Amino acid sequence: MNSNHTSRSRYPYTSSLRPSRHVLTTVAAAVALGVALVGCGGSGSGGRAEGKSTTAEEVRRTGTKVLWMGDSIAGAEGPALGAALKAGGVEFKDASSDGGGTVVAGNEKITKMIAADTWRQLAKNVESFQPTVIAYQVTTYDWGSRDQQRAAYEKLVRTAEDAGAKAVFVPTPPIKIDGFYEKYEPQMRTASPVAKEVADNSGGAAVFLDAARLWGTDASAKKAQRASDGIHNCQQGAASFAAWFATELSKTELGKKGFTPAAVETWANGSWTGNDRFAKLKCDG
Repeated sequence: MNSNHTSRSRYPYTSSLRPSRHVLTTVAAAVALGVALVGCGGSGSGGRAEGKSTTAEEVRRTGTKVLWMGDSIAGAEGPALGAALKAGGVEFKDASSDGGGTVVAGNEKITKMIAADTWRQLAKNVESFQPTVIAYQVTTYDWGSRDQQRAAYEKLVRTAEDAGAKAVFVPTPPIKIDGFYEKYEPQMRTASPVAKEVADNSGGAAVFLDAARLWGTDASAKKAQRASDGIHNCQQGAASFAAWFATELSKTELGKKGFTPAAVETWANGSWTGNDRFAKLKCDG
């Protein structure tokens, strides 16, 4: 959630930890290329990704500007995603929010407050950033009935349409259901399927990119690539997601407009690997 709210964040802030130097294991999405990620040991801003700079010429050529939305899980994917998309000539803005990010107000006081802030921030980002893609990873705070979830996702599609953008939905990765989430698990379980229904019924205004093909559905499985907290991801998982997302995005109509994913080796070893999010998640590679 944004800093002007105070709720329990599922992102473990531990300022005493510093990014460490380590060699990461090979990214699953780039095994065939033999690309290994190398941590740079640098410190980065939690919500900002680093990669090849995007020149104005490249942005005009691809015509693609991606606004990335979600909670802290999306935030942990952001550094690699930004690097991968920027390397492909895409302008990228990470609008994810630690401890929130939901567009679903639901019946809880806290989610109503978070959702109101998310919609305000989205309006500001649409005006200032002018995205061509509004990508929303379903958050772990999308608590609400199916009807409430559907109404929020349909509103997101309309917002994207009005802005001349494409709405892209990505499901929540499989996560460990701890005591905090247990009460809301039934609502969390319906959110991604409802988002898919909305995208399927949008007449082409939205698409649903099924990341379950990447993560699977079992948070405890190696394929899920969760960090030690069972919720977020480390560098390997972030890079796998970024490579997958860029590839899937290129299969949409954006591919016909000139967007093709950058080769993994052009961004995988970037300074994003030293982003301080990963140190806070105790990612040791």
